[in-house]
Amino acid sequence: MSNRKIPTRKCIGCGEQKPKRDLVRIVRSKEGDISMDMTGKKNGRGAYICRSEDCLKKAIRSKGLERSFKMAIPEEIYEQLKKEMNELA
Repeated sequence: MSNRKIPTRKCIGCGEQKPKRDLVRIVRSKEGDISMDMTGKKNGRGAYICRSEDCLKKAIRSKGLERSFKMAIPEEIYEQLKKEMNELA
């Protein structure tokens, strides 16, 4: 039996390494649009965050998304992400 390697990613909110499937991917497309990627296959620069609103709040406070995407993020995007995160829970 061979053990398969489980890919891990770091949450931009809490900073913990977790299995990729336990995290939500947030994507910035080439056009600059930011959205949640539930499939993990959308094109663009990705950042990972836990499926909790607490981690999203930490990422907003520490400007984790802005660092990951190397751009300023408008407040409307954060509101949209909060709404989508609530729908997941």
